[in-house]
Amino acid sequence: MEAKPPLQQQEIHLQRGESHLHSPAYQALIRAGPRVRPLQQVHAQIVVLGKYRNLALLTKLLTLACTAGSIAYTRRLFLTVPNPDSFLFNSLIKASSKFGFPTDAIWFYHRMLLANISPSNYTFTSVIKACANLSAIRLGIGIHSHVLVCGFGSDSFVQAALVALYAKSSALAVARKLFDKMRERTIVAWNSMISGYDQNGFSREAIDLFYQLREEGVEPDSVTFVSVLSACAQLGAIGLGCWVHDYVVRSGLDVNVILGTALINMYCRCGNVTKARDVFDLMSERNVIAWTAMISGYGIHGYGREAMELFGQMRVHGPRPNNVTFVSVLTACAHAGLIQEGRCAFANMKQEYGLVPGVEHHVCMVDMLGRAGLLNEAYQFVKGLNLREINPAVWTAMLGACKMHKNFDLGVQVAEYLLAVEPENPGHYVLLSNIFASAGKMDRVELVRNLMVRRGLKKQVGYSTIEVNQKTYLFSMGDKSHPVTDEIYQYLDDLMSRCREAGYVPASESVMHELEEEEIEYALRYHSEKLAIAFGLLKTSLGVPIRVVKNLRMCEDCHSAIKYISVVSNREIIVRDKLRFHHFRNGSCSCLDYW
Repeated sequence: MEAKPPLQQQEIHLQRGESHLHSPAYQALIRAGPRVRPLQQVHAQIVVLGKYRNLALLTKLLTLACTAGSIAYTRRLFLTVPNPDSFLFNSLIKASSKFGFPTDAIWFYHRMLLANISPSNYTFTSVIKACANLSAIRLGIGIHSHVLVCGFGSDSFVQAALVALYAKSSALAVARKLFDKMRERTIVAWNSMISGYDQNGFSREAIDLFYQLREEGVEPDSVTFVSVLSACAQLGAIGLGCWVHDYVVRSGLDVNVILGTALINMYCRCGNVTKARDVFDLMSERNVIAWTAMISGYGIHGYGREAMELFGQMRVHGPRPNNVTFVSVLTACAHAGLIQEGRCAFANMKQEYGLVPGVEHHVCMVDMLGRAGLLNEAYQFVKGLNLREINPAVWTAMLGACKMHKNFDLGVQVAEYLLAVEPENPGHYVLLSNIFASAGKMDRVELVRNLMVRRGLKKQVGYSTIEVNQKTYLFSMGDKSHPVTDEIYQYLDDLMSRCREAGYVPASESVMHELEEEEIEYALRYHSEKLAIAFGLLKTSLGVPIRVVKNLRMCEDCHSAIKYISVVSNREIIVRDKLRFHHFRNGSCSCLDYW
């Protein structure tokens, strides 16, 4: 919903141009439509006929020119209008904002003020939208002040535009304050607030607000569902995601390419790649984003062959792949050990499609080669890049490969470079510490940790989330904040005892090496994903898969332990960590320990 010009303004303008609505010039404009060359020809006719001062004709001409994308022509033509009125200004501000010229919308707004013409709610709605598209928060605050001075602070359309401005500019507290004060909340305002939460990483708040929307009886639309599905994808909230999908189908909503892609992304990131493919196959229109989302979904689940098969179909029947597509393809190759396929894809990217590889592609190549143990080839790949292409992220991938394959000498060399260029990144210190620990050089481990302490650096805190009955729960290591903490810990202790009987042995390398054996087992037992899994097993029925999302890479001990948990609990356990999915069934993992 958009604000409309005041009725009085519309009537005056129509009366002024009523006699021209059926004139040859006006009809010629209608026939020309938003096409620059025909519009310029009609413009010439208007001048020849002496109608170059007729505001009705000029407004139509200017609006069509802006819609056609010729903003330079629109501005030149506007400067020839002797006395532009508010209707002309508002039409141009709206058209500029709507058709991708937010800077020009603000320019017309300033010209309007210079002409001493008072803005309306219609004006403010469009110009605030332009500020939002530019993330021009300072200018937006100034216009917000002007809104209040002009008495439009309570206008629902203007309020919705302001909520969108502050939400898109990451000023979520201000956006929520305005939102809560609205007497009439349009679906645009709801969508702006939900989207703002989702895009700024506050997925739980986005979902909570969606529940509030439903409680208040507001009918969601496809825009609402796109944001909610994105939040579900982030949290792994497949229960709510499935409900949204069912609602969309029941309501007969059009599953367009945007909503369809959101569903694909949700199912992939919630662990159900089969359902994602069902959605993909049913889509009547698939753009490059939809194809890439499905390829990426296969890749993060370790289904490299399926990803490459779909990529092959895309090359023949689909849209032209872009840079993001190739990131997904290379990631799929890295997770599935498809080295030759990855090399070919990287070469085709440049040779066949003329795309310039970026940092992400270089990271993928190093990761792929490094995981496969081809450390020398990975190192030579990095050394072959020019100085502008060598990003710390590329060397970080190299360092991770050195840790994985316990290459002490090369790892130290890479780590020293990273610590020199990014001394404030705690991840580099942690990787270097682990490399020293794996080599048994505990004196070096202590030096690295002391250096972290002196520099005030801390390892990123790990946490895991799990959805039970469409409610998301968060756990951190050793977390005791949950209402049923005692029950969770008791169940987990019993579970790990059963795992020990089945052959599980704690992987001591996953924690500080100077701890005593009992301390090591305690530190490992209460990692966040184990707590989340224990809670899920407690609160769900037998046969229901357990789905957990972790913000960091899963440690080796948890990976080993969850294999045993899947056996003793007779459950499928799906864990999405920072890098990929792990499907645990009957004591084995879908990654085949290649992760």
